[in-house]
Amino acid sequence: MKLARFSHGDSIAFGVVDEEEHELVVLKADPMFAGFETTGERVRLADAKLLAPVIPRSKIVAVGRNYRDHAAEMGGDAPSEPLLFLKPNTSVIGPDDTIALPRQSKQVDHEGELAIVIGRIAKNVAEEDADAFIFGYTIANDVTARDLQRSDGQWARAKGFDTFCPLGPVIDTEIDLEHGTIETSVNGERRQEGRLADMVHSIPAIIAYASSVFTLLPGDVILTGTPAGVGPIVSGDVVEITVSGLGTLSNPVRTAEL
Repeated sequence: MKLARFSHGDSIAFGVVDEEEHELVVLKADPMFAGFETTGERVRLADAKLLAPVIPRSKIVAVGRNYRDHAAEMGGDAPSEPLLFLKPNTSVIGPDDTIALPRQSKQVDHEGELAIVIGRIAKNVAEEDADAFIFGYTIANDVTARDLQRSDGQWARAKGFDTFCPLGPVIDTEIDLEHGTIETSVNGERRQEGRLADMVHSIPAIIAYASSVFTLLPGDVILTGTPAGVGPIVSGDVVEITVSGLGTLSNPVRTAEL
């Protein structure tokens, strides 16, 4: 089931995506907390603006170097345990929103990723129970100021600027992790391509590890890592990240205003 958060007229609502009819079946409230009761209204997808499908209640937990080819291009091996860092929820934007390049950085990179949306309070979750805590999946761009990542020695500033976590276009409650693929293109040129099954640390392992450190709350998002091919984006670019079954997350890039 594909779920969207969208604006239509003066209101923001949640809906189930009816792909055959190209419509949104409007829900009474946020399905993560209120279930899937509908209002009886339908909105044409063409008449709606899709928003970030979730705004994390507390945090975005991200996993670094979770594909061996990306770890190699960064000059190291994949870590034996998930390498965790945080992004603030103020970094989230939605489909077609603009990634703003900060003037503090001379090199900002794209990193296309699969994202997990947590649906229940999770603490010390066993790997075999992890699926019960997943609300669904979406697409993310872990935008990174690469020069600041190198110079700072830690990643908070490099990963945390406003607009540095595009999410969308929808949440899907089920995807094919075994056969799924992820691809990132800039201005139509393919930059990244990988298989979701090639993650070093599996999704259940990531949830178990992260929940042993942080209490994960409903609406929290986990970014699962990026394949090789990360690279710079500049003002005027358009970044498109496609995950099979989930669609495409597209965002233009502009220099931030003073």
